Amino acid sequence: MYRVTVRDHIMIAHSLPGEVFGPAQGLHGATYIVDATFAASELSGDGIVVDMGRATVELNAVLSDLNYRNLDDEPALAGRTTTTEALARIVADRLAHRVRGGHLGRTEGLSGIEVTLRESHVAWASYSRLV
Repeated sequence: MYRVTVRDHIMIAHSLPGEVFGPAQGLHGATYIVDATFAASELSGDGIVVDMGRATVELNAVLSDLNYRNLDDEPALAGRTTTTEALARIVADRLAHRVRGGHLGRTEGLSGIEVTLRESHVAWASYSRLV
């Protein structure tokens, strides 16, 4: 399996309801390093998984809807608990939608996307999905 990863970051605010979250129940900020990995079992005719430049642009476009936002106030996220795991899925799903929309150009061999949000150097969460 071939993999190409591009990286960006987001800064968000949110609260996480429920005792399990302890002090994170209150409004707090998080800065995530975001890695988006695109996977293919074979390279395209051009010898790539995806165009890295286009993948970087599309990751940035997806993240711009979340960056510098209080996620508690975002209508598209109403009723959702925006844990790191949930945010990884949201980003992966939005990237997959952009792939299917042709925003990454030729992606005939692309089979999967994995998004990892790194909260710190010791804690992160990922979500993998088919394209």
